Amino acid sequence: MMLPAVNAGLNAVAFVLLVLGYWEIRHERIEQHRRFMLAAFATSALFLVSYLPYHAQVGSQPFTGQDPIRIVCFTVLVFHIILAALILPLAPVTLQRGLRGQDAKHRAKRAGPSLSGSTCR
Repeated sequence: MMLPAVNAGLNAVAFVLLVLGYWEIRHERIEQHRRFMLAAFATSALFLVSYLPYHAQVGSQPFTGQDPIRIVCFTVLVFHIILAALILPLAPVTLQRGLRGQDAKHRAKRAGPSLSGSTCR
C-alpha cells in the first residue's frame, strides 16, 4: 500500500507551505501569506482524510525497538498525540479568524523574540 508514502508527502508539502506562509507574513505580504496558509490547511485536510481511514484499517503496529530508543520514541509519540489533538480544533479557528480579518485574535502570540529579532506585535 502506498498510503504511508502519500501521507508523508502531504505532511512534507504542508510543512513547506507553512514555512513559506510564515516567511511571507514576516515580510508583511499578507495576500501571499493567506494563499500559502490556505494551501497548507487544504493539504493538511487531505492528509487527515488519507491518514485516518488508513490507520483505522491497518490498526496499530507494535514498536519493536528496545532500550533507550524505545523511551525516546514513546516520549515523542506522547507529545505528538497531545499536539495533534490540540491543533485539530485550533487550526480551523485560527483560519476562520484570519479570513474574517480578526487580526488581533488571529496573530500568533509569542513569549519572546521572534525569528527576525523583534518582540511580539
